[in-house]
Amino acid sequence: MRSSSEVLFLFIVSVLVCFVYLPSLSFSLLETKSDLSVEINATESNGSRPRSREDSFADIIDRALEKEFTENEQTEEADAGSFNNSVAGQQAVLETVARVKPKKNDTKEEKSFQLHDVFNLDNENRAEDTPTLIDRRDNVFIISNPKSKYPVLQLDLRLISDLVVVIVSATCGGIAFACAGQPVITGYLLAGSVIGPGGFSFVSELVQVETVAQFGVIFLLFALGLEFSVTKLRVVRAVAVLGGLLQIFLFMCLCGITASLCGGKASEGIFVGAFLSMSSTAVVLKFLMERNSINALHGQVTIGTLILQDCAVGLLFALLPVLGGTSGVLQGVISMTKSLVLLISFLAILSILSRACVPWFLKLMISLSSQTNELYQLASVAFCLLVAWCSDKLGLSLELGSFAAGVMISTTDLAQHTLEQVEPIRNFFAALFLASIGMLIHVHFLWNHVDILLAAVILVIIIKTFVIATVVKGFGYNNKTSILVGMSLAQIGEFAFVLLSRASNLHLVEGKLYLLLLGTTALSLVTTPLLFKLIPAVVHLGVLLRWFSPDSGQSEIGFKADGHRSDSSKRIALMVQGSRNS
Repeated sequence: MRSSSEVLFLFIVSVLVCFVYLPSLSFSLLETKSDLSVEINATESNGSRPRSREDSFADIIDRALEKEFTENEQTEEADAGSFNNSVAGQQAVLETVARVKPKKNDTKEEKSFQLHDVFNLDNENRAEDTPTLIDRRDNVFIISNPKSKYPVLQLDLRLISDLVVVIVSATCGGIAFACAGQPVITGYLLAGSVIGPGGFSFVSELVQVETVAQFGVIFLLFALGLEFSVTKLRVVRAVAVLGGLLQIFLFMCLCGITASLCGGKASEGIFVGAFLSMSSTAVVLKFLMERNSINALHGQVTIGTLILQDCAVGLLFALLPVLGGTSGVLQGVISMTKSLVLLISFLAILSILSRACVPWFLKLMISLSSQTNELYQLASVAFCLLVAWCSDKLGLSLELGSFAAGVMISTTDLAQHTLEQVEPIRNFFAALFLASIGMLIHVHFLWNHVDILLAAVILVIIIKTFVIATVVKGFGYNNKTSILVGMSLAQIGEFAFVLLSRASNLHLVEGKLYLLLLGTTALSLVTTPLLFKLIPAVVHLGVLLRWFSPDSGQSEIGFKADGHRSDSSKRIALMVQGSRNS
């Protein structure tokens, strides 16, 4: 039995519902009823059919709902990207495509009852049946925004499946190589090559997976910026900036002259020089972090040169149309000057914000995250992505923006705490990125042309090590530091794939040269872990031959990050306590 208070409460609620909700519903029903009576009178006056089941109360409710919720209410207005407007405005070209629906999974056909069958309203909107389009050039397109009558949650289960395959394979490859005492980076790269289109082709949506994996480079450079010291950058700024630019210029001149002497095009040689001057930021940083060489002198010079190369990517992209003959020299110079002005302006604005806004923002996040670091971690990631996005929108690179975001936080007292929050995210996406780079490596192609490609890789390593070591030596560094920097930057970076693709679109590089550069880059990334394994042996050999000094004290600069890590929790506790007292 219910108490009298509960009965009274239910009675009051019922009265409120009757007085608030029923008048509006009755008004709409009466309005619909009047419209229906007019239609019935019209049909009776015309001698039409007698009254049917449409006069039922359920039909009246349906009419009221139809009047309240129109079908085209959820329909978006046609924008410039719509089919009819694009064709009418001559912004698109009609082409024939084939719509392919994937086959249903055998396990789903065997089961007679599934939960998704109960909630499935429209078979065309099922995530399992997301179709693909194939054009006449065999390009595969995945529908990203299917139009439906009602807002329905859309899922791309193939992308989820691909990500699962990449993550699991990268984990297995890393475990296998770690157990064998080899660098885990090699395991990530080879795992990607096995599951990629050059292997068993387990991944179907390559573009989507590689796009998600791009977060690995972003967070790698963000973490690098957090550990990077502006004071240390000033120490190596001459060799990093001037030496880095000199390296790129020397490679372009050397390859351009060689191509001219061999009867080839000088433009192709200049591009090959710019192509070879790029080193792998992600791979080199991963090895420097694993060997705790970030604070070493050769590590600082290497990192400074890598950052300069990332800054020069925008300038190289502006140079490609000039080399390809699609734009004049004057237009190319104007484009490069514009990119340089944007770069300087962007860095100047970030420098001002790092002093005015960033410390206040971080202290606010610390005060709000006194109980948990979840909000601070999310704010750090959002800050990194925002600065990287702004850099990309200005025509610069995502990598430059993410590194700049890390440097902005590194000037505060919360740099180490931010690094501790971002490290797990960085490690996860770095493995995903390296596995996606491995998917670009075609094992069969490398195996069929292993002789010529291996010879090309050895030649590239020797030339890059010699040129870079000579440049570093010219800035007053000792033999050991010069050789270490040269060997660290002796590989061809993943950015070379982007440059090569752009050059192919401009018809600057075609045919056999394209395949040679593609295979050389892929094999260079695979052999990079082996090259880093040889560095201690080269150093030992240099000491025996009296090329290097056995004292390694000059190779260290600054202080270790472990000292920061031990004091990080104390500083955070003091800041939280101060915010509470205030």
